[in-house]
Amino acid sequence: MEIFKQPKFDFLGRMMWPFIILSLLLTAAGIVSLAVKGGPKYGIDFTGGALVDLNFIKRPPADAIRSALHQKISSEIEVQEVTNSQEVMVSTGARDDGALQVVRGDMISTLNSAFNKSEGTKLDLNTAPQAAISDRLREALGKAGVGFSDDQLASLTKAIAAYRDTPPRSGLVTNLDDLAQVPGMTPQILNVIRQEFFPGNFTVRSVEIVGPKIGADLRQQAINVVLIALAAMLVYIAFRFEWIYGVAAVIAVFHDTIITIGLFSLFGKEIDLTVIAALLTLVGYSMNDTIVTFDRIRENLKLGVRGSFTDIVNLSINQTLSRTILTSGLTFLTAISLFIFGGQVLNGFSFALVVGIIVGTYSSIFVASPILVFWRNLAQGRKVSDSRAAVMPKAVKR
Repeated sequence: MEIFKQPKFDFLGRMMWPFIILSLLLTAAGIVSLAVKGGPKYGIDFTGGALVDLNFIKRPPADAIRSALHQKISSEIEVQEVTNSQEVMVSTGARDDGALQVVRGDMISTLNSAFNKSEGTKLDLNTAPQAAISDRLREALGKAGVGFSDDQLASLTKAIAAYRDTPPRSGLVTNLDDLAQVPGMTPQILNVIRQEFFPGNFTVRSVEIVGPKIGADLRQQAINVVLIALAAMLVYIAFRFEWIYGVAAVIAVFHDTIITIGLFSLFGKEIDLTVIAALLTLVGYSMNDTIVTFDRIRENLKLGVRGSFTDIVNLSINQTLSRTILTSGLTFLTAISLFIFGGQVLNGFSFALVVGIIVGTYSSIFVASPILVFWRNLAQGRKVSDSRAAVMPKAVKR
């Protein structure tokens, strides 16, 4: 399928300079931002810390959450509200592994004190684990004289937890009377639950804990993986084409990576393991797009297409233009959908894909290809100079 029939765009003429200027501006802005902020903003995967995903029935302001947690936790706390939901991501660092073991408990107890109305000795159904629910029910049903076997209790507790954690509730029961829908629930048991439990204002959806030492190791491994990938691709392309092709492709991919990381810094987004995965995906994606163009340049050179090297490169880009637009366009639609609808957890990953696809597509045309043309023109200029010097008559000694 071809979108354009024999296109003749002058990519290496006037069209090239706006993109080169844009790349220079984005690169400069990203480097300045990284320098001012002391480097990228790493997530807890690389720095160590705890990340708690909370979902509220009615979300309090982020400043109120931060203020409440600072009363118990001394380390830096970041509270990020998730748009179009009542969800909040709370992250905090810790200097040693031992401190991380108590972070979750401190967060839950502090948030309970601040945002859950105290109801005496009642247990919060929305934050209590299944084992705690089972123990409280066993004790309460025994006092109420309700005959219940261990198997029946285990089945009922499992059904209550499943009902609570299934969408659309997703961990939040707003009214205990709704538990009447749970299989095995009787009016007598429901009455006991009303006496022993209450529906809290929030639930803990997930907790991630990474030690500082492990985070530092992961950060170094991520850097090594990216560098090894670039080096391996340089060797591969130099073997398949010429060394200058490999250099041009690696420079283009490095350009894509720098701009993407720079935009992460400018927008204050964290870099975690999912972002590294996206960057490696983009390295392969951009490299593949560049190789397709280079392969067409090589074919046209073998076929002896007339014209200067600049004309051949420009022709090759036009010949692969339809393929580039189809591939990049469809991939971009997938990435932008993931960015819009993927939620907070996939936000960094999808943002890297969206930026990388845009930058990686035009870098194959306006970064890698001009480097080839510049080098070929430079090499030809040297050959002409050497040939002229060879034919010049030697000075005659008198």
